[in-house]
Amino acid sequence: MSAIEDIVAERRRQIEQEGWTADHDDRHANGDLSDAAACYAATDRDLRYGIPFRWPFAASWWKPKDRRRDLVRAGALIVAEIERLDRAAARDEEIARSA
Repeated sequence: MSAIEDIVAERRRQIEQEGWTADHDDRHANGDLSDAAACYAATDRDLRYGIPFRWPFAASWWKPKDRRRDLVRAGALIVAEIERLDRAAARDEEIARSA
């Protein structure tokens, strides 16, 4: 599998197994998804007590694996954030058209 395919598969896993649907992701409008992605993409020097400084969720959700797997997770979280931004922009555009 290629890196992109792995990211797509991880995003699918997040949705299907973890339940992180579009509705769920849309509730994270304050940068949580991109902060989580940054944490998985960061190196060990960014850790404090085993959890990154910017980790936006409960400590129990911090589950690093190996370097490549963490980068795939980061990529999937970035995709989730981009999709969230696109949905928000579409909603804003729809509101502007109907005003």
